[in-house]
Amino acid sequence: MLKEFKEFAFKGNMIDMAVGIIIGGAFGTVVKSLVEDVFMPGIGAITPGGLDFSSKYLNLTDKEFESYAAAKEAGAAVIGYGSFITSLISFVILAFAVFIVVKKALGAMKKEEAKPDPKPPEPTAEEKLLTEIRDLLKKEA
Repeated sequence: MLKEFKEFAFKGNMIDMAVGIIIGGAFGTVVKSLVEDVFMPGIGAITPGGLDFSSKYLNLTDKEFESYAAAKEAGAAVIGYGSFITSLISFVILAFAVFIVVKKALGAMKKEEAKPDPKPPEPTAEEKLLTEIRDLLKKEA
């Protein structure tokens, strides 16, 4: 059973999948930073009053809080729709990037499949001689 597990765990596909998951996680972190640190401040700059999505929330309690972070820290019932909007934008960017990568990969695979098989190399003089000998032996038999 241990041998079967080793074969399963260390197959090429499993290792490829593990590498893909690790790189996917890192890619997700990069996209999150891109959205939070580049896109959202840019959107805030072009909106009236410098809208900051990350601080937007709906307070469901009677208490007043100075920020979304303070409300969350106090354990108040709040709906952080600004964080949701940021996450949604992050998802759309990540989904688009994955779509482009998959489309390019599938296109490359189709090109590989469409390539005609190359002609077999011309037989060497030695191979031609051996073929003649084989054919002569077949005639004698």
